[in-house]
Amino acid sequence: DELVKRFAEEMEEMLGRKMKAVKRLAEAAEDADLDHEYNETLEFDYYNSMLINTVDEDGNPVPLGGEFTLEENEHFNKLPVNIQQSNIQVPTNVYNRDPDILNGVYMSEALNDVFADNFQEDPTLTWQYFGSSTGFFRLYPGIQWTPDENGVVTFDCRNRNWYIQAATSPKDVVIVVDVSGSMKGLRLTIAKHTINTILDTLGENDFVNIIAYSDYVRYVEPCFQGTLVQADLDNREHFKLLVEQLHVKGEGKVKKAMKESFRILNEATALGQGSLCNQAIMLITDGAMEDFQDVFQEFNWPERRVRVFTYLIGREMTFAENVKWIACNNKGYYTHVSTLADVQENVMEYLHVLSRPMVINHDHDIIWTEAYMDSVLFNTQAQSLLLMTSVAMPVFSKKRETLSHGILLGVVGTDVALRELMRVATRYKYKEGKKLKPKPNYNSVDLSEVEWEDSEEKLRTAMVKGETGNLSLDVKTSVDKGRRVMFLKNDYYYTVINETPFSLGIVLSQGYGQYIFIGNVSVEEGLHDLLAPDLTIANEWTYCETDIDPAHRKLSQLQAVEQYLTGKEPDLECDMQLLQQTLFDAVVTAPMEAYWNALMLNVSSMDEGIETAFLGTRSGLIRFLRYAGIEKRIGKSFLTSTDKENMFTLDHFPVWYRRAAEYPAGKFLYYMPRQDTRGRRTYLYLVYAHPQNKTNKQILRNTIYDGVFSFFFLQCSPNMCGSLEGGQGINVGRYCQRSNTVCLFVCSCFLRVSLFDYQAMCKMNSHSVSSARPLLSVSSVHKKKGDILQPCDTEYPSFVYEPSVKETNSIIKCGRCQKMFVVQQIPESNLLMLVVQADCDCSKHVQENHTMLLLLLLDPAVHNSSVKCDRMKSQKVRRRPESCHSYHAQVSILPHHDTSKNTLFNPPCLY
Repeated sequence: DELVKRFAEEMEEMLGRKMKAVKRLAEAAEDADLDHEYNETLEFDYYNSMLINTVDEDGNPVPLGGEFTLEENEHFNKLPVNIQQSNIQVPTNVYNRDPDILNGVYMSEALNDVFADNFQEDPTLTWQYFGSSTGFFRLYPGIQWTPDENGVVTFDCRNRNWYIQAATSPKDVVIVVDVSGSMKGLRLTIAKHTINTILDTLGENDFVNIIAYSDYVRYVEPCFQGTLVQADLDNREHFKLLVEQLHVKGEGKVKKAMKESFRILNEATALGQGSLCNQAIMLITDGAMEDFQDVFQEFNWPERRVRVFTYLIGREMTFAENVKWIACNNKGYYTHVSTLADVQENVMEYLHVLSRPMVINHDHDIIWTEAYMDSVLFNTQAQSLLLMTSVAMPVFSKKRETLSHGILLGVVGTDVALRELMRVATRYKYKEGKKLKPKPNYNSVDLSEVEWEDSEEKLRTAMVKGETGNLSLDVKTSVDKGRRVMFLKNDYYYTVINETPFSLGIVLSQGYGQYIFIGNVSVEEGLHDLLAPDLTIANEWTYCETDIDPAHRKLSQLQAVEQYLTGKEPDLECDMQLLQQTLFDAVVTAPMEAYWNALMLNVSSMDEGIETAFLGTRSGLIRFLRYAGIEKRIGKSFLTSTDKENMFTLDHFPVWYRRAAEYPAGKFLYYMPRQDTRGRRTYLYLVYAHPQNKTNKQILRNTIYDGVFSFFFLQCSPNMCGSLEGGQGINVGRYCQRSNTVCLFVCSCFLRVSLFDYQAMCKMNSHSVSSARPLLSVSSVHKKKGDILQPCDTEYPSFVYEPSVKETNSIIKCGRCQKMFVVQQIPESNLLMLVVQADCDCSKHVQENHTMLLLLLLDPAVHNSSVKCDRMKSQKVRRRPESCHSYHAQVSILPHHDTSKNTLFNPPCLY
């Protein structure tokens, strides 16, 4: 309890610094706009991130280009950046010299000094930015923006979740699209693009559904009939796939569609579902001929609680007055969309309308986005595959003459990589729980998909509600990329992170790891042993903070520790408890180096095939000695920087360390890593968990876990195929395939354990037809031609050795002969010896008679038909935004002389 509270307080302080930086940006932007006088003829050259450092045929800088210094920076993923100033990105579909763009860019130049001051005050800040309501994006530090292969930049900051959530309050949206016969051709194409653009303006706090109408009303997704679904990324992408399948037919009758839309919204409100804030209907049509006034009188007047926005598609203006009347008499906005190029800017208008109550009231709500995986933000590697959250704040016009108009200038924000939060929760103080596996197009993963043993969702509900407490669960967790299973008793401790919408949870497995053993050694003695050539420490851990001072960012953690302990860099901030533990471990394990060297020199005592000896401690320290050169080693990458699985990293301990730590102390653990076994050569890990001291049972058991790492060539003799690994889990399929001993696994030696993965990606044939449509299209993740990866729920088997079975035997019948085998446990290990009679060839019979059994055993994941309908539309307990801005007294119907359908409004109803 104390640990999780302390971590939460440190995270609150860290996140608080980010919020203060964003507030300073918002204040500076509003003051700059107040001092700026709009100039229709303004000429101003700015640094366009697409054009910087670009020259024309004569070698002269192109307009809006110019020399812009870029230098690689460790803090920004080694990207070339300019930390002295920001620059501007403008989407290709927005004119970069439009007067609105030039005035906004000129006004926001004042943010450059604030960006730099923020970064100097808090060197852990990453990207800071201002997204303008006109479409430009000011980013600090400045970078070179890379277009796609067609030279196009489609990135529009106004479609980003941080912008959407900061600019508007949560909303329920029903999109109603006309698919009558008159909508054929280009009109349908424009309508589909309009729907997709509206979907892009929705975020995690919004709810949506789509209705198509002609002679009759139908939902584009029958699964979602009569309800609203959360507008998370996978649901939005699912809708986009279905919208592409729309076709036109019949006569357009909008009246029934509007009634159905109001019914959905009213039921959501009555049941306490949806956003419980703004509600809107988006009508996309090429005309409305029916008399539909009675629909609004029945469902929406006089309160006009539901806004109606209308989009007239095509060049024909015959029904413009009717479509405009619908919007103007329901507190909405009317736009005419005649070409594909008109879509983006016209759709954005509805956001300005919905934001007016908040803007007029000047409610500066700070928002935090959900954790999301952003791999395409700049089409560079700026945010490549980083799990992050963003904090943002709206920027308003404070000018008196426009104060009542509610003008939103844009949104300011900054990103916070979750790696930075994990650095606060010092890794050596706890054991890892299950892993989040963000996938392409997945912006977040629900806790219930990770801790699936919490069937009653007690943990999830408590954390969503911001409660403080703890509970215990019996869990099954996989290691070694899902090939092995461990049975754990986990204690979960959770609390809220104040001033944010987040909660923090920490998992502690019962058993080892509850205590830290720290001895006293001198700095000189510890540093001498720490700098030995056969020793490394976890470079992703924070022994010393190297991100505060730019001069320290090129230091590795071991270099930083050395600089601090020798007094060369006394200003470094270091974790003294972790340093003390690391120095102690270095001294205590130093004799192993002499022991290993003695073995190497005594050739007669060395077993053939041993390649590397190693040990690890919970302080992140690894000692190792190579017994074979790189050219002779099979495991060439083992204990190198590329072998993340077997190193201490920010989010996990090495797989060999974790397996040994959970294994009974004093016994040897063998396991075969995932590998390329070409040439029939393979290897085993041999890991030994340091036995516990009986006099200090609970404390010393949790100190040092070391082991010896060995490689063996497994060459079968005529009567023996090899040893089988049992213990905590086994890939029986691989052994089956090699030994053709199928019936071995029918016996009672192994127990089948089912594991579930609700974050899986499965191969789907792109040409197959399924009633379960794919949730999203991941076009960038190809495996084979015709196969793409799709999100899916999976159940896959793992086989665990039953230790009570010391020995067993059986017979395999192979046509005219039979083969006997014996399986026997090897004492003090997790190995089984298998002896097989060799004078009976069963290979043909195995292939012919046991194909189905082998398929069942070898299939790594038996998956179902993607994510079920009820999972997609389920509305779990969630933490809602604290504020809702859906009404302001000054936001009302514009005065006009006639409310009949024949009245024209100019402008088209600004509320």
